[in-house]
Amino acid sequence: MGTISKALEMLNCFSRKRPEIGLSEFVRLTGRDKATVHRHLVELEQNGFLEQHPVTRAYRLGPAILRLTGVREATNPVRSILRPVVTGLAQETGELAHASLLQGQMLSPVFHFDPQMHGIKVNFDEAELLPLHATSSGLAVLAFAEERLRKEVLAANLDAFTPNTIVDPEKLTPLIASARRTGLSHLDRTYDEEVTSQGAPVFGAAGEVIGALSVAVPSVRAQPDRLSEISVALATAARSATRSLGGTYPDLPLPGQTDPSRFS
Repeated sequence: MGTISKALEMLNCFSRKRPEIGLSEFVRLTGRDKATVHRHLVELEQNGFLEQHPVTRAYRLGPAILRLTGVREATNPVRSILRPVVTGLAQETGELAHASLLQGQMLSPVFHFDPQMHGIKVNFDEAELLPLHATSSGLAVLAFAEERLRKEVLAANLDAFTPNTIVDPEKLTPLIASARRTGLSHLDRTYDEEVTSQGAPVFGAAGEVIGALSVAVPSVRAQPDRLSEISVALATAARSATRSLGGTYPDLPLPGQTDPSRFS
């Protein structure tokens, strides 16, 4: 990893739960020596990517992030386009829905919405990059990604996030193949021990997969008939998202009355 990558990677340490980070905590999070971390922090601050709290001296995201976010959304709008699709999907299913875009070998969340219809909810952090092998969104992307990306992901040392995370390429391969046939992926408690999710790919103008939509359900509510209903809404929303982004969707049939045994 080059110097620039090491510095920029530090920005991924921030989240809603961790909006400010001090020097010592950055050292712990990155596993790098204090002098190197301090140098990177100074450079990021000088370029506006970070700023220091005037009292605590802890670092937080800086004004350059806001400026570049505004430029990106104005010139290549994604969040504003996906917001109504994700919100509508969440309201129709009564569950948390989210959209994410492919970023290297991970997925970067763009927008999520929880209709707050149930006491038991799914916790979702938009600052958290999503692994391709352990999430339904990731499998949906891998199913339609270039062969090179699939091979790189499956050849890597895959992390196990829960006891149910599938890290064996031979077991992941048929799941990816199934997602390619149907346009839908399904994983049960592989990224969060209490969450079952379904994913569907989203495509760009050239027909390339650029991200995914997903609906996440607390496993206690993940009954086969419920998941079957969600799959129809999800597949429809993925096509709507693709069209709204100027993309082209593959010729895949919409799920009708999905066989409940598929989710058992």
